Amino acid sequence: MLNFVICDDNINLLDRLEKMLETIFSKNNYDASVVFKSDNADDILNYIDNNIADVLMLDINLKSNRSGLELAEEIRKRKKNPYIIFTTGHLEYAMVAYRYKTFDYLPKPIVYDRLEDTITRLFEDVNELSKTYIKIDTKNTIVDESEVQYIKRDGMKLVFHTSTRDYDTYSSFNKFQEKLPPSYVRCHKSYIANVNQIKDVEPVSGTITFSDGNTCCIGPRYKKEFMEVFKNYGDFK
Repeated sequence: MLNFVICDDNINLLDRLEKMLETIFSKNNYDASVVFKSDNADDILNYIDNNIADVLMLDINLKSNRSGLELAEEIRKRKKNPYIIFTTGHLEYAMVAYRYKTFDYLPKPIVYDRLEDTITRLFEDVNELSKTYIKIDTKNTIVDESEVQYIKRDGMKLVFHTSTRDYDTYSSFNKFQEKLPPSYVRCHKSYIANVNQIKDVEPVSGTITFSDGNTCCIGPRYKKEFMEVFKNYGDFK
């Protein structure tokens, strides 16, 4: 899921933009949500320091201790990967805004069709980044591959487990194994482990402990190959 964060000094516009985005997500079956909004730049920084923010929509002309451009500069010092979309009624800022790895620039007043076009292109861009995101079904459900601890087979379903939530899809390991990065290794008939999310391995008991405290077993059939990969797991980081 893509987490959207919005910052605008006009509360009414914040609410309107959130409603427009949620409508676009629902209409297009995008796995996304507005997880936080504020009219204060410092609140935004505090939020992204402690939470996942994939897309930030920032008003340039904030009536705050920081402008939207200054906020973006500070965000880029802390987070390199989130998409940034600027909104403003002052077109002269457009070229300056692109210094901060800006995905798009939306002039105010924000028009629904223009916003939907931007969000559509953003999801197209995300889906092309096979090394960053995993598309798990036909409904545009995407998962950041670095956040997945393990993939578990549960009957006819696969469960992509992250530290914040689980994603279910009716599929098989065979469909995904060729698409997964090399840090994803089969360790059991019912598990594929993300080696970069492993906290500890106990070879004698055959137990893997992941960074969020969850565990799974190592199957005898997969133990040799898994341990070889795990010993060299630093190559994947």
